[in-house]
Amino acid sequence: MTIDLPSDRTQISRSWTQISFLAIAILFNLCLVLQLLTVGLAIFYDSSWWQIHVLLVRGYSGLLVLLLGGLFVTPFPRKIKMLTGSMSILLVLQFITIHTNSPIPLGIIHPLIGFSLFTTSTTLVHRAWRSIRDRE
Repeated sequence: MTIDLPSDRTQISRSWTQISFLAIAILFNLCLVLQLLTVGLAIFYDSSWWQIHVLLVRGYSGLLVLLLGGLFVTPFPRKIKMLTGSMSILLVLQFITIHTNSPIPLGIIHPLIGFSLFTTSTTLVHRAWRSIRDRE
């Protein structure tokens, strides 16, 4: 018979929260892929896809809140924290560039910010996966 020590339970709980963080990061990244596909469909095929594109943005914004919360629950390397924070800034910039009417057309950088968000998200998935793998 084995006895579970509190530190063992803490370690198991920490690894589950890290795995949950990784799962949310992957889902966030998949939403970005779907968003890119739906914008392409809306522009080149049928404009009704635009509504799905907009709904995806609203959906994965909530996932980012969960990722930020995950940083407070379990320890991650500084790089993962910075990537998650960067995604927050990029997402805010996405909303600003699409919803702000200004003399300077900020919307022209909207696609660039979107691709930066996708790159940062993909890097976060890889870093989180490597962090979890290296701890085992």
